[in-house]
Amino acid sequence: THFIPHSLSRRTAVWTGIVPKMAIRFVSFEWYREHLGSLQMRLGSGGDPRQQQLPPGQYTRPVTFFAGLASGLTEAIMVVTPAEVCKIRMQSQYNSMIDPAQLKNRKYTNVLQTATVIVREEGIGALYKGIVPTMMRQGCNQAVNFTTYNYFKETVIQWRKNKGEGIIGLRPWESLVLGGVSGGFGPMVNNPLDVVKTRMQKQVIREGVKPKYSGLLQSCMVIAKEEGTPALWKGITPRLLRIMPGQAITFMTYEFVSKQLNGYGLFVVDPSD
Repeated sequence: THFIPHSLSRRTAVWTGIVPKMAIRFVSFEWYREHLGSLQMRLGSGGDPRQQQLPPGQYTRPVTFFAGLASGLTEAIMVVTPAEVCKIRMQSQYNSMIDPAQLKNRKYTNVLQTATVIVREEGIGALYKGIVPTMMRQGCNQAVNFTTYNYFKETVIQWRKNKGEGIIGLRPWESLVLGGVSGGFGPMVNNPLDVVKTRMQKQVIREGVKPKYSGLLQSCMVIAKEEGTPALWKGITPRLLRIMPGQAITFMTYEFVSKQLNGYGLFVVDPSD
């Protein structure tokens, strides 16, 4: 009788983090990419003479990489870190053996209440526990994600042009597949950062007690020493099963929405689309 409402309350930490995160990710990526592309042209092509011949909406891979990196750092600071601290705290208070009567007196009930309790008891800095590995994880992830996706996208479009096909841009199912494949590269690289981030955010700070995990390198060393190096890749399989379908749907939606917004002149997308 308690499962449904409490499952829904735990999910509030997920959707209240995902919706603004995705909005900030793609808006900031387009903004960073546009401005970095303009900066590269003003600085004399940045060592890549192709940049001067690129039409509006097309960018070199270094520009895409650093725009993705910057967008990942932005979302980590503005949304991801506080939201994940609250999510982890809410999820960690549940287990399969919990007495239903204890649910009525649970410490964390929803995202806003959890954030309020954490700030009151531990200070506002506690909402940003693990921000360094979170920034590194998100920055690395989005840099790899956007760069890989755009590389695959350019390859497919060029292959189609070489075949003389009249269809330009990606079909929806192609965006779906390419988004899912590219979404798997980031987690393979940054999973140790995710493990460290979760460990740091889950621990409760108590005055006068030195936390077990205090920094990125220190945490990696502790985990590797106590549990072995493979422990830094714990949870990679379920993480891939969660992230890859999500990225597939996200990029398919991104392509559709960006084309619609381009029709209204809100921002310029690759004309090959």
